Amino acid sequence: MPWAVEPNNAADRLRRIEAVTDTALAHLSVEQLFEELLNRVRDLLDADTATVLLLDSSGEQLVATASSGIEEEVRQNVRVRVGEGFAGRIAAELKPYLIESVGPETVVNRILWEKGIRTMLGVPLQAHGEALGVLHVGTLGDRVFGDEDVRLLQLVADRIALATRSRLSHRDRAAAAAVQRSLLPARLPTVSGIEFGSRYTPGENIDVSGDWYDVFTVPSGWLCTAIGDVVGRGLPAALVMSRIRTATRAYAMETEDPAEVLARLDRHVRHFEPDAMATIAFAMWEPSHERVHLSLAGHVAPVLASPDEETVLVPAEADAPVGVGSSTRTRRTTTVEVPNGATLFFYTDGLVERRERSLENGLATLCEAVHPGPADAVCAEVMGKLVGYGATNDDVAVLAARRQDADNLRTLSFEVDAVPEALAEIRAQLRRWLPGVGASEDDVTDVLVAVGEAAANVIEHAYGPGGGKVGVRLETHGAEVGVVVEDTGTWRSPRGTHRGRGTDLMRQLCDDVRVEHGPHGTNVHLRKRLSGDQPE
Repeated sequence: MPWAVEPNNAADRLRRIEAVTDTALAHLSVEQLFEELLNRVRDLLDADTATVLLLDSSGEQLVATASSGIEEEVRQNVRVRVGEGFAGRIAAELKPYLIESVGPETVVNRILWEKGIRTMLGVPLQAHGEALGVLHVGTLGDRVFGDEDVRLLQLVADRIALATRSRLSHRDRAAAAAVQRSLLPARLPTVSGIEFGSRYTPGENIDVSGDWYDVFTVPSGWLCTAIGDVVGRGLPAALVMSRIRTATRAYAMETEDPAEVLARLDRHVRHFEPDAMATIAFAMWEPSHERVHLSLAGHVAPVLASPDEETVLVPAEADAPVGVGSSTRTRRTTTVEVPNGATLFFYTDGLVERRERSLENGLATLCEAVHPGPADAVCAEVMGKLVGYGATNDDVAVLAARRQDADNLRTLSFEVDAVPEALAEIRAQLRRWLPGVGASEDDVTDVLVAVGEAAANVIEHAYGPGGGKVGVRLETHGAEVGVVVEDTGTWRSPRGTHRGRGTDLMRQLCDDVRVEHGPHGTNVHLRKRLSGDQPE
């Protein structure tokens, strides 16, 4: 026969409350807190199972997150739609609910009735007016829960809700920060002819946002720079930012028009991130670095600082951010001449927008701070003048790209893994460097083929299964370019009747070819007289 459990006196009631508000629980993680509180509430209410279900990110489903007594609920990732069954009704109405007959007609989760649960009591999880989920307990025998039991269970639910909101928010912030740190380049790539600098600083006492920047090359030899800001804060914005960054890289490999990249990205965001919006400045640099092609999706224009000229905002019109507006609207590309020694400075709006100053004043101060100097020094000066010692209300990301003077382009040195895939990186590096030292299209083709043959020989013959490195060094002497392709492996004679013709091809394309074998590896020396106009 059903029976009720009521505390006999005030002391018993106080003991029961203290059991679930113990300050010693404050140091526990969310998972540990759930486990401890569920075990305590089972003991206090003489229940056989206690379970926490939290709302998923859509707010449409409850997900079994922690359980004591019937752990299969969590292991099987039980889900209940809001409004359906016992737990779904509590989440929809945000009121306690008691049932004394558990079955398919009252409970969605079949595990409960298959385990023989007969009576259930559940209460909503809420914190600061926000619905978070449901806490329910159940018994295998006949049991009547009284008003005091409801109050006690709600007390536990409130404790769980506050801890969940606080600690999950902290965990989300930590996760968002980790995502953002992983996606902001820890070390900007080395690109011959371009020097980079960057800074990122979060706003004061606010969640991580979706600010980001990126620098990467594509197989064609073009260089891409991007900076953007996803609307929103916290982990959701950081995750959207990571997916937008990845999609931007993928689309950049398919076209040399930044407007087309952003148009494809816009379609991507509309389909896969329908609730997202982002501003982006996306630039694609020609292999010679003499010109950059720029498209703006709702983003502030970069600043161009050229030697002996006034520093100005690039005269590029901004189109709609990605994710909003008409999908049929044509996006525009602006071509910008970048002379030797010039700095192109990208930034997010948090740098120039302040409550205490107008946007126009912020942009004017920025133009005063940007100059055609070393990229990292420019970033430091900009941050000093526009951020200073005060707290910012928004995140700030900046990226400076400085085209080096001709005197700094006389040499190029880099190292890659001795694998076939590295040949594409070697070709891309040469395509970017050679035009800057006066190589014509024919010169570039000849050197690419000759160096490719030398590097391919290293990859195929120099190392065993352990692999190794291919070093490439180039320097110009007047109208000539000298190349050294080196390895630290062991030279082996070509295998097969029709092998070993790479050296003959190199001799046809270059003016001089020398191969030096030694105990520490092989060096292939190439010399090519350039037919193009030499830089002054």
